[in-house]
Amino acid sequence: AGIGKCVATDLARRNARTILACRSRERGQAAVEEIRAATGNPAVVLRLLDTGSLASVRAFASAVLREEPRLDVLVNNAGVTGLPFAITSEGLEQTFTTNYLGSFLLTNLLLG
Repeated sequence: AGIGKCVATDLARRNARTILACRSRERGQAAVEEIRAATGNPAVVLRLLDTGSLASVRAFASAVLREEPRLDVLVNNAGVTGLPFAITSEGLEQTFTTNYLGSFLLTNLLLG
């Protein structure tokens, strides 16, 4: 939704293979279908990613590196606000992990 969806739509309009990294399969798939319909680009795909989970970030990065021949652009757009204080299963504060640590780890893992 929002800025991320607008960026993904613009990339798809430019005929880029576009990977939507989403927490929700249902919302992500709806966005994929909407972007495909709006742009005519069938190379828009969904991959599940929760930047609030470093295990999810590692699994996503591993799959991208294994499945994609190259990665030209990475847009780190995940973020949350207003959540109650919570600790992840990895012992980290949820908002900080989602907004900063997850994106930082993802970027570093994908640098290759």
